[in-house]
Amino acid sequence: MPVTRPGGPRCTGRSLDSRVRPGALSWREAVFGSRRWKDEGMTEFQASERHAQLLAYAQSLSPPSGWKVEVSGDEIIVMAGPSVIHQRNLLVVREQFDAHRPADLMPSENTDLASPNVGKLRNPDLAYIPIAVVEPGGNDVPAELAAIAVEIVSPSNPENDLVGKVRDYPLMDIPLYLLIDPRDGVITLYSDPASGAYHQQWNAGFGDTVPVPEPFAFDLATDNLVRYPV
Repeated sequence: MPVTRPGGPRCTGRSLDSRVRPGALSWREAVFGSRRWKDEGMTEFQASERHAQLLAYAQSLSPPSGWKVEVSGDEIIVMAGPSVIHQRNLLVVREQFDAHRPADLMPSENTDLASPNVGKLRNPDLAYIPIAVVEPGGNDVPAELAAIAVEIVSPSNPENDLVGKVRDYPLMDIPLYLLIDPRDGVITLYSDPASGAYHQQWNAGFGDTVPVPEPFAFDLATDNLVRYPV
């Protein structure tokens, strides 16, 4: 049965042995008890403070290597590590971006992009962030400083990339979102975020060339991307 911590998010997955509250929920309970928590009674007046609490709680977790914790609005999302095909496709993309990245940007596959003002914490498969913002001991970066977010769609939870992040990334002022879907061999490059939405998108298939704008300014080759088995 669902478990709720006092004044906090409702656990909508399998039941837990203890109440879900910051400092009391073990990582094993978080992962195997539920994949999401949702706060269903939050008022608009409470939203900003609530989002701050959820962000702080998510950032206090210590996931095992390969796991991700994200926050989208009123939900904490826990995701398992990627498949070999996922990693191979990411390598194909990263090698090309690395060859064209500006000197003041660095690649990262394990950086939390935080937007407390809109209640978002996302950890893209690949992002390019300013070297200057990296601080010793820190692992989160203001999302609006990222030059691009790249995601390889997961077959187990495609809606997170196809719906959730298409919604969240423009709200977080991330200028470019490259979405690669190995299920259907489809690529979408979103750009021009304004008023909470992307206003431009480039659609392509595996094997096509994708024009990546500044600050990278190159044509992304996709011939070596691999689709998931049927």
